[in-house]
Amino acid sequence: MPEVPAVDGVLSATEVATTVESVRAVQEPSGAIPWYPGGHLDPWDHVESAMALSAGGHFAAAERAYEWSARNQRADGSWPMRFRNGGIEDHGADTNFCAYLAVGVWHHFLITGDREFAARLWPTVRAGVDLVLSAQLPRGEIRWAVGVDGSTLPESLLTGCSSIHHSLRCALALAESMGSPQPSWEIALGRLGHVLRAHPEAFTSKDRYSMDWYYPVLGGAVRGEQGRERLRGRWSDFVVAGLGARCVSDHPWVTGAETCELVLSLDALGWHADAVRLFRDMQHLRETDGSYWTGFVYSDAKNWPVEHTTWTAAAVVLAADALSRTTPGNGVFRARGLPDGLLGENESECGCLIEADPATDALQHP
Repeated sequence: MPEVPAVDGVLSATEVATTVESVRAVQEPSGAIPWYPGGHLDPWDHVESAMALSAGGHFAAAERAYEWSARNQRADGSWPMRFRNGGIEDHGADTNFCAYLAVGVWHHFLITGDREFAARLWPTVRAGVDLVLSAQLPRGEIRWAVGVDGSTLPESLLTGCSSIHHSLRCALALAESMGSPQPSWEIALGRLGHVLRAHPEAFTSKDRYSMDWYYPVLGGAVRGEQGRERLRGRWSDFVVAGLGARCVSDHPWVTGAETCELVLSLDALGWHADAVRLFRDMQHLRETDGSYWTGFVYSDAKNWPVEHTTWTAAAVVLAADALSRTTPGNGVFRARGLPDGLLGENESECGCLIEADPATDALQHP
């Protein structure tokens, strides 16, 4: 069995393995990974959960999850937003959901080195990315959803586009590995990165949400000092000492997945000690079976919603791997080795795509 991630003083390898098992236990015979037993599935969180299986060494289970994605992709390259018990509950397509398979497939390939697997999933990734880029506007932003009639909804979302930015970089890396370069994707990535950095007016404002705060960093569009300034700027709005990160700034509710994604963002900027401290803070959401509550309303001292979600557990596993540098996929959110795309005009000196080195990057607490 491959080495399982562990974070000294926070989670042992045995504890992380138990969390991975809590995800695997929810996987259905088809390979689908819903939010919890009997719950619905969305394509993004399904992939996130599959990534945790890969990081935990359950390669066959992860591949069953990715094969489920391939079987359920529609002819236009999209996936429905929501499934339950093998049926479709929402036929619309979220562009971020459709892009994210690239991250999962690249991550699995990094860990396993299985070129046959990567080649088998490559057509599915390619079709998904092409569908996503059909919703890109001339300035660079991407509409967040495609209706069943193929029309795009009029909004672009900062979080979703930031995640797509990361997905495009993973897709380009996969394309290169498959000997199938996609120069049009490089141009699309450059345009998207530029609009994320320079044109906040392109996106529907959702600044109550912590994801709109840290996702430009997590998705790799804003790194270096720009990223550090961004996280410093609203740290006190979203981070609750000893508990984790709020989902929204005006509610007394910390959530595990958002906290772990912030951990990954801090780690990507070189704030390793702060990332470990925040990772430790959110462990109050852990249950004895290794699963994690979605969130905690600290004004009432109650876990809410009443659910243990696979994607929260998956975010914990991926954060543990990033912090411990355990698997060959541990650097996927630091964007190690990922293509930059074509940078926007006057951006060659921005430093926003540079990976931080925690061994040399001495950083001030945010």
